[in-house]
Amino acid sequence: MNAILDALANLTDEFAAHVVLCAAALASGIAVALPLAVWASRSATVSRVTLGFASLVQTIPALALLALFFPVLLSLRALFGEGLPTLGFLPALLALALYALLPILRNAVTAQANLDPGVVEAADGVGMNAWQKLRLVEAPLAAPYIMGGIRTAAVWTIGAATLATTIGQKSLGDPIFAGLQTQNWVLVLAGCIASAGLALLADGLLGLIEKGFARRSRAMWGGGLAVVLAGVALALFAQFAPLGGSDGDRRIVIGAKGFSEQYILARLIGDRAEEAGYAVEYRDGLGSAVAHNALTSGEIDVLVDYTGTIWANMMERQDNPPREEMYDAIVRWEEETSGTRVLGRLGFENAYGLAMRSDEAAARGFTSIADLAAGGRGLAIGGDPEFFERPEWVAVRDAYGLPPMEQRTFSPTFMYNALRSRDVDVIGAYTSDGRIAADNLVILDDPRGAFPNYDAIVLLSPQRRDDARLVAALEPLIGAIDVAAMREANYSVDRQDDKRTPAEAAQALAQKIGL
Repeated sequence: MNAILDALANLTDEFAAHVVLCAAALASGIAVALPLAVWASRSATVSRVTLGFASLVQTIPALALLALFFPVLLSLRALFGEGLPTLGFLPALLALALYALLPILRNAVTAQANLDPGVVEAADGVGMNAWQKLRLVEAPLAAPYIMGGIRTAAVWTIGAATLATTIGQKSLGDPIFAGLQTQNWVLVLAGCIASAGLALLADGLLGLIEKGFARRSRAMWGGGLAVVLAGVALALFAQFAPLGGSDGDRRIVIGAKGFSEQYILARLIGDRAEEAGYAVEYRDGLGSAVAHNALTSGEIDVLVDYTGTIWANMMERQDNPPREEMYDAIVRWEEETSGTRVLGRLGFENAYGLAMRSDEAAARGFTSIADLAAGGRGLAIGGDPEFFERPEWVAVRDAYGLPPMEQRTFSPTFMYNALRSRDVDVIGAYTSDGRIAADNLVILDDPRGAFPNYDAIVLLSPQRRDDARLVAALEPLIGAIDVAAMREANYSVDRQDDKRTPAEAAQALAQKIGL
């Protein structure tokens, strides 16, 4: 219990960011829904179109809706200039506002459609114009029903906002996603408790406002509204006041993809930056394409990426040159296409490899991917959420002529659990993962060199490429981390007992490499 309370106490920033995001999305949804509802009440065609669109939005999974706004804003940015943010608050706000639209719009349209005709006729009889009738008659009568829709939208929005972590927006999804990836169930539980508590609190306060409207009690609905506004104002202050007086040049954003190694390396870089006098912010849980695009567009300042990922995914190259040739080509490509600076290699490789349990591989006589191709028909293969869509998988599949296998997708943590529990027979593992040795796994040889090199490299955004102080702070990391040290750090976070947080693992790694 103490551990959960401590974790909850450390979620102040995430809680404030979550409140601000949800309040902005709900306010945007209300601002769009209410005028549409008035228009729809006067036109059956508008009613069908608007309700149909809102219903269609609800059929799109929240995670997909959030992700779709990143490429949309990226395209708009190319048209309208560099000032348009493509990651974080804006795409999350737009997606969640759309998600909040349906319950508000539906309740508002239904409320107006079911107004007592006699009351409306009476308003016409006393000579009210359309605006007076809307403000003095229709709005007060419809208000309780509209508030019911707003309550529903608030609960939906608070839950869906936890997914905003995947597009770089700080929220209560941060501890949930980080906890799932590192199997830190205290973090997961703390994030869930905070999110559920916020949803219950919002529902209760909005319910008070709803009752106030229904009972014509100004004190009741006014008091509830005052508490809501005060809470949002407090969240705004908590989120932005600490940054208000900070020098923008001393604030950097470090990106990380959604697995333990990335969390650790981001904290290692962050510690170095803080020692150099920077205020550090983290954007965790990003997908590969989102992370790289965020870096080149300046949404994040520093990222650890992998040469093979950039080669295959970003450069769309299908050949597999020697390590040095690939690295030099990536340095030139980053410079020429976006001005991104490749600071250097950290010293280890985290390659994709096809892993099996040692006993299973021995029983089947598998030592290489060629053996899997010959005898793997009917086996189940697991991968992370990106693996089967990556060009590296296509290259390996085609190079060896792999037979049809059941494909199952897991988060990186659960992928290893699935192999250990025999839910799958093969996984697309990471060669710097400490669980390979701990779980007694074997990486199948790749004699045809289908998987490219995956040297870990530090990238600086175009805006930070010439920041001499930042470069000086990070240069000691270049070439300093071997694969054994990285495996040990990764396993210290991923193991079941005596787990370390990514920040603790980063500190231990820094000591191990002499920093």
